Amino acid sequence: MTTYSLYIMLGCGLVTWLPRVIPFVLIRKLQWPNAVIRFLSYVPLCILTALLVQNLFVKKEGHFPDFNVEYCLATIPTTIVAFVTKNLMCIVVAGMCSMALIRYFMI
Repeated sequence: MTTYSLYIMLGCGLVTWLPRVIPFVLIRKLQWPNAVIRFLSYVPLCILTALLVQNLFVKKEGHFPDFNVEYCLATIPTTIVAFVTKNLMCIVVAGMCSMALIRYFMI
């Protein structure tokens, strides 16, 4: 690896990192109205819902979307674990284990 490649990788990392960190540094000291804080509290839920729905369907050109059967089946136990535990680590582990079992037995 040349030093040029190393500088390119460090520069790309810096350009990726700075836009994510600067807003947190600048906004940390500000006091936001309760309405804004309440509104922003829904953003993670909206993002996760968009990611989930995007993966549950398989889009085909010129056809209606089909269900991704593996993801739909893995969603059921993961959702149950989410309602019961309300613990993010348990939810992630349940989802990973569900997908692993489904892929193992469906092949």
